[in-house]
Amino acid sequence: MIGRLRGNLLSKHPPSLMVDVGGVGYELFAPMTVFYDLPEVGSEVIVYTHLAVREDAHVLYAFRSEADKTFFRQLIKVSGIGPKLALAMLSSMHSEDLASAIRTEDVARLTRIPGIGKKTAERLCVEMQDRLPEHSAGDAVPPKAQMARGNALQDATQALVGLGYKPQEISRMLHDVDTRDMNVEQIIRTALQAAVTA
Repeated sequence: MIGRLRGNLLSKHPPSLMVDVGGVGYELFAPMTVFYDLPEVGSEVIVYTHLAVREDAHVLYAFRSEADKTFFRQLIKVSGIGPKLALAMLSSMHSEDLASAIRTEDVARLTRIPGIGKKTAERLCVEMQDRLPEHSAGDAVPPKAQMARGNALQDATQALVGLGYKPQEISRMLHDVDTRDMNVEQIIRTALQAAVTA
């Protein structure tokens, strides 16, 4: 089982990316939330992976943390939720927000995710209640620089939610923005400018 990869980022074309590990190029599929945090092509990257074995293919899925990978694995245990739909769910919102929507049984919010109807959303709320992690993406221990960057983005996102923006709107506003060297205030300012000019 391949659980983690560390290597050079060769390409990133959502929903797939390729990582060179010791001369072997691994093609991986990842939710959009992973692409927001990826470094430039040619940089070193660490991803946590889930290997799905099908009759016609072996597919690797990549995540930003061990906790996100575990959450993905819990999602695909729900009847009617396969890897493709689970990937779409984690692309629509961060795992923390998704876990919160499931925990509070916010069916209306869940049905905004492409491919999730009312019955599937209700089933998610029932079947996932005892599987929800306390922290969906905070269990991994990233390098200090990544931690600071992640905290700045997370704090900015929480502030924007407090201003009335939905997580999906925030993701769209920051989609093309490189937030790696930005502090909380700069991220918020950039997002609000994007919202005004959209």
